[in-house]
Amino acid sequence: MKSIVIAIALSLLSLSASAQTSAASTIKAEVNGMVCAFCAQGIEKKIKAMPQAGDVYVNLDKRLVAVEMKPGQTVAHDKIKAAIEDSGYDVVKIETVSASVKDLKAQLK
Repeated sequence: MKSIVIAIALSLLSLSASAQTSAASTIKAEVNGMVCAFCAQGIEKKIKAMPQAGDVYVNLDKRLVAVEMKPGQTVAHDKIKAAIEDSGYDVVKIETVSASVKDLKAQLK
């Protein structure tokens, strides 16, 4: 009986850990100065060149840049901010959210 309880507890811990690792880690930045598709394309290209970056989404209307990290990867906010600012834009706010880029796109529609 004791071994069954231990096996169940270990299974639950394993499920919890896999659920945490499958949650998307996305850096979301509010950016001023983006006015055209060329602006969006430049930021997207610069961020996609980062080895940790997976999906990248730029929304001009909402002044949003979202960068979903590849599984198991992270990057400091300062590096994302620097990439955007080096492209000539001003980062107003930057944060990490648990939503995927796909989820963020759906929320903005």
